[in-house]
Amino acid sequence: MAKQKIFIIEDEHKIARFLELELQYEGYEVEKCYEGRAGLEMSLKGNFDLILLDVMLPSMNGIEVLRRLREKSDVPVIMLTAKDEIMDKVIGLDLGANDYVTKPFAIEELLARIRSALKIKKANENKLQILKIKKLEIDIKAYKVSYDDETIDLTKREFDLLKYLVENKNIVLTREKIVEKVWGYDYLGDTNVVDVYIRYLRSKIDEKYKIKLIGTVRGVGYSLKDEG
Repeated sequence: MAKQKIFIIEDEHKIARFLELELQYEGYEVEKCYEGRAGLEMSLKGNFDLILLDVMLPSMNGIEVLRRLREKSDVPVIMLTAKDEIMDKVIGLDLGANDYVTKPFAIEELLARIRSALKIKKANENKLQILKIKKLEIDIKAYKVSYDDETIDLTKREFDLLKYLVENKNIVLTREKIVEKVWGYDYLGDTNVVDVYIRYLRSKIDEKYKIKLIGTVRGVGYSLKDEG
């Protein structure tokens, strides 16, 4: 099993090194950075599971790093704040920090908060593996579709099409957009292939279970609705 990666953005080298050693001892993979601007760039490029972010940083403070990071990423962030800086905590949480720890901190408390944040992250990721609409359920990881707990046998293309429709429920999707996302940019065939596969899905879901899930928008495309 791959180690979970934690990124430390902390300008006090002794603290950063202390955290690095403790986290490595706990089995985490660790990277660190000592200033804000470079830390932001590394945060956006690196595939980190969690970030420890100090507020007082050179080149760009931690609050600004968090603000810019949240425009593009929802990676869990635990802020490291000075003892009396209540506003830093408030602003950080408002900007999307998952938690904060006040300096000086007990390493046991920080480790507990890290475990909690990573557990929530994993739970949220697992939720994303299951798509539901009415009684229809798509298990992305297992490549399985069921309706009211009855398994529906779909081809890979049918599965991909249904998954795309559910991910964009209540949105009207053009045939061109569906072809682009499901068949790929290099597909050279006619967009009428979408109509064919929509018929396949309707026969296996709408008609079989007497529901109206996949709607047609004449002259435009299709929409899967969870309303009504």
